This record gives sequence, structure tokens and C-alpha cells, in this order.
Amino acid sequence: MNDTLPPAIFLMGPTASGKTGAAVELVRRLPLEIISVDSALVYRGMDIGTAKPGPEILDIAPHRLIDIRDPAEAYSAAEFRADALAAMAEISAAGRIPLLVGGTFLYFRALEQGLSDMPASDPEIRARLEAEIRRDGLASLHARLARVDPVAAARIHATDPQRILRALEVYEQTGEPMSRLHARGRDAGLPYRLLKLALLPDDRNALHARIAARFHAMLATGLIEEVRGLYQRGDLTTELPAMRAVGYRQVWDHLSGNISREELPERAIVATRQYARRQLTWLRGEANIEYFPANDAPLAERMAGRIAAWLKPKNNPVIVQEI
Repeated sequence: MNDTLPPAIFLMGPTASGKTGAAVELVRRLPLEIISVDSALVYRGMDIGTAKPGPEILDIAPHRLIDIRDPAEAYSAAEFRADALAAMAEISAAGRIPLLVGGTFLYFRALEQGLSDMPASDPEIRARLEAEIRRDGLASLHARLARVDPVAAARIHATDPQRILRALEVYEQTGEPMSRLHARGRDAGLPYRLLKLALLPDDRNALHARIAARFHAMLATGLIEEVRGLYQRGDLTTELPAMRAVGYRQVWDHLSGNISREELPERAIVATRQYARRQLTWLRGEANIEYFPANDAPLAERMAGRIAAWLKPKNNPVIVQEI
């Protein structure tokens, strides 16, 4: 540990685990400022289905890197890394501590470990691969990836079209497996002293119940109407990263006539459970994470105490004071 580096904190966890609530409570107690690590919260007009914090929360705990892109635009891990590093530098210069909160683990990894020098996306190759998915199915492309880049295929879930497409695109562009390019060299790592915390539900059934209740609440507060506004724009499709977000994709299918209103909740809830399962698998395989039970009543107090203890090494310029 290099005590001369400025401190930063990761707060990770699966969807619906209570990350936002915990983060807000930590901001109440310690000199922290939140940076969102969520690939859906970056999009404007996608509020209900992303559980985006509302004005009452943002007044207490402002979040950086939300509402920074239109849903028609892509937002890469490299762009996130650059934006997050700039925000972290501003927060540190103001004498506060960056608290990076979210569940997009590709972004966390890009920030902590850096990124390899990857080629830019090729629209022609991408369009051809997307046509192959429509014709042959996603499983066929994942099987092809397993043949040309078994390391990447083992890491990428067979139902993750965005990452499967990118891995195959890189292979076709360079003739080399993406995993080999990743291993060859990366940007410099994170220039911060890092504490990694994670909320880990100790009751899978309780998490499933919370996912279901949250989606029904989203429907009750206007999720279908929110997606209908996006659907009617005319410039958005399900090929865009924003519209592939869990919940939005299923409502889009309903509006397209592919699934009924009665089928919608179960489809979205099952997809969200699968997403949470992938997040939990990633968390359990990540190194140097300290886990906290997500349903622990004194969670904020325990986490704040751990952070305060971690911030006490000599030569640390940050003064910790509960507020």
C-alpha cells in the first residue's frame, strides 16, 4: 500500500442490493463524493428503469457521471475511465474522497487495471455480426468465439451480445484474440490508494423478492410510458447499448408486440435475476474486496467505521470527520 497516494473507495454490488442507499448514508457521515459506475445511468431520459436517484437524493449526495449521454450514443469503458479519472482528480483536489458506486464491473475493472490498446469499432464488421445474430442466434456466435478466443469466451456470458460482438469484432480486425491483446499491455493502473467494498446479499431469495418488488414499483410509476417515449423517437433501436439495458429491452419487446403485457413482468424479473447472478459471480471472483451483508441493519455505521479506520495511516492528507 502506498500511503502517499490519494484515497479512493469502490462500493460494488449486484442490482437491487441497496448500493445507492448505503452510499448516501456514507456521504452523510464522511467527506465523500459519489461517482456513478453504471452503464445505464449515463443516459438521459432513462430514469425509472435504471432506478436513477431522484432530486431528493441528489440534493444530499450529488452523483457524477449520470445523464451525460443521449440514448442514441454509445459510451465505452475507455470513455468512462477518462471521465472517472477527471472527476476523481477534481474531488481529491477539493480535499474530499471519491466514492465510486455501481454494478458495471467492466467499468470498475477498466478504471482499476487500465485498458489495452484496442482498435476502434468497425461499423461494417459490427453490422455483419449483428445480422448473423439475427439469422443464426447468439449461441452460434458465442460458440465461434469459443473456437477463436476460448479465454474471452469463458469470461463472457453466452447471453451477453455486446461483449460477444466486441470480442469477435476485435478478432476479425486484428487476427488476434482479444484476450491476448488485453494481456499484452494496459494503460497505467489507478493512481489511488484503493479500498474495495461490496454489498453481498446473504439470502438469494430475499434478493429475488427485492428485484421483483422493485420492477413492479417501476411499472406502477410509469416505466412503460418512459420507454414508450424512447420508442416513439424513431432513432433508437435494440442494437444500441442503452436499449439493451435490462428492463428496457423487455418493455421495448412489449411495445413492439413481441410479448404481452401479462408476460412483461416475469420476462424482466427473470432477466434481472440472471444479471444479478452474473454480477455475484464476478464479485466472488474478484480479489481484495471486503464484503458486507446487504441486509445488515447497521450497515452504514459498519462501513463508515471501516472506511475511517482505513483512512488513518500516517502521512494521509485527508482529515476524517463525521458530518
